[in-house]
Amino acid sequence: NPRCPIMFASRGARAPRWLYRGAISASKARTESSVGNVAEVVSGIIQDVRQGGNAALDKYCLKFDRVPHKRLSESDIEGCLKACSSQELADVKYAQNNIRRFAQLQRDSMKDIEVETQPGVILGHKHLPIRNVGCYVPGGKFPMIASAHMSVLTAKVAGCERVLACTAPMPGGEPGRPPNLTVVAMHMAGADEIYLMGGAQAIAAMAYGTETIGSVDFIAGPGNAFVAEAKKQVFGKVGIDLLAGPTETLLLCDDSVDAEITTADLLGQAEHGYNTPAILVTTSEKLAVDTIARIEQELKIIPTAETAAVSWRDWGEVIVVDNDAEMLEVADEIAGEHVQVMHRNWDYFKQNLRNYGGLFLGVETNVAYGDKVIGTNHTLPTQTSGRYTGGLWVGKFIKTHTYQHISKEASVEVGDYCSRLCGYENFAGHKEQADVRLRRWKPGYDTKYYEGSQNQTLLSRPGAK
Repeated sequence: NPRCPIMFASRGARAPRWLYRGAISASKARTESSVGNVAEVVSGIIQDVRQGGNAALDKYCLKFDRVPHKRLSESDIEGCLKACSSQELADVKYAQNNIRRFAQLQRDSMKDIEVETQPGVILGHKHLPIRNVGCYVPGGKFPMIASAHMSVLTAKVAGCERVLACTAPMPGGEPGRPPNLTVVAMHMAGADEIYLMGGAQAIAAMAYGTETIGSVDFIAGPGNAFVAEAKKQVFGKVGIDLLAGPTETLLLCDDSVDAEITTADLLGQAEHGYNTPAILVTTSEKLAVDTIARIEQELKIIPTAETAAVSWRDWGEVIVVDNDAEMLEVADEIAGEHVQVMHRNWDYFKQNLRNYGGLFLGVETNVAYGDKVIGTNHTLPTQTSGRYTGGLWVGKFIKTHTYQHISKEASVEVGDYCSRLCGYENFAGHKEQADVRLRRWKPGYDTKYYEGSQNQTLLSRPGAK
């Protein structure tokens, strides 16, 4: 594990030092996808499904998942329920109760308003749920049961009328096997339609519809690089929650924590796949050195070393900084999806950190709690998009629409200003919208038109009395 002399370019001599840096992370910007050529591949899939409907969808489902897509019937869902133990069902119920409770508190914080802003002028806004939404739940080797709670359940708390949920069938073994507990979680969360289909083709099917799948207006949920790219490409045809691609984790630590904990928390996320950035930033060089050594040992024994080792080799980072202010600056630049602060003064980071997906404050909590059960949403911004958006929450499924109504007296006052302001911009038609009301409700009003390159000449309306 060689020391890496590379420094943050913006910081000169005082720049943080890498004690470890994965080969690929050193060569890519944090905003870049971790998979090459993904945009071209995804574009082809989307165009095929858009034009070819079910036949094209099934071509890709057969290629990637070995079976055509399928809408699950009531009896299919009942079969999944029977395949789950009472403990599994109780655990899902506990998690969903926590997530529902927090989502409802968030929904309750969103208030409609209606205010008389000046005499006779009433302005307001209403929060309206999106009617048709699609929820993507990652499947495959690691079926993301919790994503069903995070998207489907949150959409239902928001008040969405139709919630379509999809996930890929299980890999290996008999083709087409549903991930039983994921399906049950979707069902318990309130999904109106459940489909076995995954990947970019599922995103395309939800966005554009097929002969049998009604299109949606909004798509939510995390996924791999192909799913994230598909969401990016269908944005505009539908809304999306955010670009939630391959998982990222960032640990901010002083010497109050030990390498056993940091190793568990880094590898706990690195196991997601082969392209998961896992980063430690610390003021303790001893913790940095101990963590690097401990990870090498742990990768020899953990069951998910096949994926975690590749992520750590290619995407891992250990960065040493001089002080907490520098740690904060580095963290804001990284803008990690999950930011875990194990530090004597974690409140400093709570108060001052600006760019992140979700914060996990203190050694007592960790990313897995947020991922699975505690109540906050686990669909969070990646690839530095925490610079401009937060994660999935009940408000993402809600549109805020404004309205207004005013009295005749207010129309005269506002209209006077509006008429002149429209004239300054040479918008005669806009101006007439005000003027037609002023002629009716303001005695003696003479409509004027502006002429000249600088609107310097006022002329009466032709035929004005």
